[in-house]
Amino acid sequence: MKMASTVGVIFSSLNERNIPELTKVRSIGSIPYGGRYRLVDFALSNMVNSGITTVGMMTKNNYQSLMDHLGSGKNWDLARKEGGLILLPPYSDDSEMLYNNRLEALKGATAFLKKANQDFVVIADSDAVYKLDYSKVIDYHIKKNADITMVYHEHEIKKSHYYVTFETNKDGRVNELEINSTASGIQKNYINVMVARTSFLLGLIQNAIQCGYTSFGRDILRPGVKSLKLYGYKLDGYYENIDSLKSYFKANYDLLKKDIRKQMFAARDVYTKVNDSAPAQFTDTAKVKNSLIADGCFIEGTVENCVLFRGVKVGKGSVLKNCIIFSENIIQENCNLQYVVSDKECIITENRLLAGCELQPYFINKGTRI
Repeated sequence: MKMASTVGVIFSSLNERNIPELTKVRSIGSIPYGGRYRLVDFALSNMVNSGITTVGMMTKNNYQSLMDHLGSGKNWDLARKEGGLILLPPYSDDSEMLYNNRLEALKGATAFLKKANQDFVVIADSDAVYKLDYSKVIDYHIKKNADITMVYHEHEIKKSHYYVTFETNKDGRVNELEINSTASGIQKNYINVMVARTSFLLGLIQNAIQCGYTSFGRDILRPGVKSLKLYGYKLDGYYENIDSLKSYFKANYDLLKKDIRKQMFAARDVYTKVNDSAPAQFTDTAKVKNSLIADGCFIEGTVENCVLFRGVKVGKGSVLKNCIIFSENIIQENCNLQYVVSDKECIITENRLLAGCELQPYFINKGTRI
């Protein structure tokens, strides 16, 4: 089926309070991941691979690094005279107040949606790692004649933050929806990806404004189970929501598993900013096992079960195990790091011992010298 005319909206800054360690200096969408990517690359690449060529990127706080990463959108083939990648301001045309939630953000995107003049809209967050062909969701949406199609993934509920779960009937229609459910076990978890007709969504937003609604989930989705045609679309395969330092560590650590790497990168490219640099260098004293080492790294010590971003230097005699080290870190000689997440441009001086655990990694703020 030919791809229906579709516009995309990506929220780059929602849910930042869930992971304050990494969002002090950046939006959640620009959090580094997997040695060379940013989290926003997945939602954006999914859209491009699905044939969506007009994408609005909703910004809010600390979005300088996001702008540096996205640039003109050239790396995603979105540097276009018509459509392309458009950065949306964090407030609406008639307000100077920053949005506080999803509904207020959507209110601020109405002018963009009207100008895009596309039949359908795909809305996605940028705090998760997954692959999805949005065109298949749109085909499903059309087939079911749905008002809103909500994408879900089946996994154990994470009960630390706001979340939405639902049940569907045999036809896929949502017949029960819970916010912060007390249930346990594997549930249908809404992943904050939805499809709707643009005209329908605009009408929904206008009605929300008139009624003084404040929450898209509580004021629209939950009562909409009875009044709207809500359908669920299942996302199969790998999915990880980044809602804590623990889940961020897990998502990176998962890439050390061959089957997950193959699933995420073997088909349908994940695009990112191109940053040419020299290949990684390994001296005679270097020992590397089961790790992702980005270009520009210089390794003299031991690295095991780690993800190292560009330009990391590991000194002679140093041992890194189960660590995620952001770009331009310098680990001097004879250090021992275990379960450490180190932000950009840190210096770990010689003979330091730093250790966390899988449930609570030891975090080092950007630019820190220890």
